[in-house]
Amino acid sequence: MELNQTMTEEEILDHTTAFVQHELRESERGHDWWHVLRVYQNAMKIVESEPGDPFIIRLAALLHDIADAKFFGGDESIGPSKARDFLTKLGVRPSVTDQVITIIENISYKSNLDSRAIRSPELDIVQDADRLDALGAIGIARAFHYGGYKNREIYNPDLPPETELTGEKYKKSTAPTINHFYEKLLRLKDLMNTPTGKRMAVERHRFMEEFLHRFYKEWEGG
Repeated sequence: MELNQTMTEEEILDHTTAFVQHELRESERGHDWWHVLRVYQNAMKIVESEPGDPFIIRLAALLHDIADAKFFGGDESIGPSKARDFLTKLGVRPSVTDQVITIIENISYKSNLDSRAIRSPELDIVQDADRLDALGAIGIARAFHYGGYKNREIYNPDLPPETELTGEKYKKSTAPTINHFYEKLLRLKDLMNTPTGKRMAVERHRFMEEFLHRFYKEWEGG
């Protein structure tokens, strides 16, 4: 793709959409184009009420999972590198590219388990948008899909969830899918950054609690 400094923001976003759709065409289906689109839509809903640069937010939402490290041997440099190379070739301003890459590098749950040194309104919004897609009915569907993809147990009462989870432990976890609710999903509501994100998370969180109540009841034959 030729460098084009005259491309409009909408044209850049159109090219980015096409790029992401192509790159994720064979991806694991919990982290595919439809996941990206849902995150994008969540981000657009949040930015209606929260401050932030919409262009940076839209670009980052589209590119946030362009090469998720867990599908690339844990290499966390591939996604940011691929996104930077694409945006540079597209002629996006370096200041915009840098902010998008910072979001991609700092958006993950794992990267924030130990500490969070980087903050920006745009990161807050895109991170909330991504976390919302890990909650509620869709979050449940994605969790069990990924568990099946990795051939993990659904539940094992002899393997309790980790209570002291570090980024490294989370990265290496092979625990049953139900444990993932306690190690990540049920924690997200209280980790949301923006008032709008917090409000959107409440009902989805409640639905997951209802699901777990029903799950344990049926597990015991109820």
